[in-house]
Amino acid sequence: MTLVFELEPTPPANAFVKKDQLDKPQVTFPLSVYFCKNCFHVQLLDVIDPRELFENYVYVSGTSPLFVNHFQEYSKFIIESYLHQQSSFVIDIGSNDGTLLKFFKASGCRVLGIDPAREIANTATKKGIETLPEFFNNEIAKMIRTKYGSADVVTANNVFAHIDDLIGFIVSIRDLLTNDGIFVFEVSYLADVIEKTLFDMTYHEHLAYHSVIPLVSFFRENGMELVEVVRVNTHGGSLRGIVQLKGGPHKISQSVENAIRIEKEMGLDNAITFQRFATKIDELKEKFQTLVNNLKSEGKTIAAYGAPAKATTLMYHFGIGQEIIDFIVDDSPLKQGLYSPGKHIPVLAPEAIYQKKPNYLIILAWNFADAIMKKHAKYGSEVGHFIIPLPNLMVV
Repeated sequence: MTLVFELEPTPPANAFVKKDQLDKPQVTFPLSVYFCKNCFHVQLLDVIDPRELFENYVYVSGTSPLFVNHFQEYSKFIIESYLHQQSSFVIDIGSNDGTLLKFFKASGCRVLGIDPAREIANTATKKGIETLPEFFNNEIAKMIRTKYGSADVVTANNVFAHIDDLIGFIVSIRDLLTNDGIFVFEVSYLADVIEKTLFDMTYHEHLAYHSVIPLVSFFRENGMELVEVVRVNTHGGSLRGIVQLKGGPHKISQSVENAIRIEKEMGLDNAITFQRFATKIDELKEKFQTLVNNLKSEGKTIAAYGAPAKATTLMYHFGIGQEIIDFIVDDSPLKQGLYSPGKHIPVLAPEAIYQKKPNYLIILAWNFADAIMKKHAKYGSEVGHFIIPLPNLMVV
């Protein structure tokens, strides 16, 4: 492993605090990114106990209409391309509020969710998507196989990057699948991160930064094979992978070879690429700080829209604290009334932008910028301006 770039240390990205906890300091952890010179995988080496990160999770998929639509299309893709019977058994690891499984269930599939965020898991079960409030591991896989049977499809969306023991995870999935079953995952795609300078996708939940070249050999070494990859536009650019048991029924698609060729052209198999990436981050940071410092010197007020996990990385690395922004608004009721990790900026409901009327609004949830600006066109036309920090710094 070789260190290729470092970002400012942060607290866990979703470690929001209540008002009575503001006097307690929050510990920060390194965000040092390493590159494997043997297999070309990119990862963090500083691992935080997953119970700290996920058991009291505050993100729910169903609050975003864009994600609801995405998961509807996702389920349709899997059903039409890979499922051949209505009664297939589908398991979603990291199922959150059951948004994806809801669509599989509506098509006639048996479904089961697994998610360690107990409150979210219990709510999903009450709403008709049975969800085990657990971390997925080999014991859970054996219990499911005994109680429910083997799975035709196992999905893990924005989860496969969160796993410390990737080998143990994939072996458990392999043992849970039927002989012709598939594992489907979506992760932030390293090619998009590098191409668009999406450095804020780096945070402690994301231990792995996936690309196709190392994944092909990883699956092969663990008795499986990557048969198809699809680039999708979620989170600024993600990779969907379809994996089967080695020698399974599906032919390996040309998409896998195409992705490997593109990654080699980009230099994702070379540490120098990531060292150059660090220089681009520094240039972007300088532009951003110049912009907001000039606005503050002119007496302008600034707030922010969205408190996703990646916002913690962006705020720490770009130096966005209480001296820059007065408050953050977020659509999720679970985050409203809390204070942002480490910086302790209050998170309010979106109505606050019309009550407090900040001159500028930094869209920290930049991957939803178009939807946010459309939804709050009144703010843009009557109140102030939007600042989009990534992929390209823009004032709208």
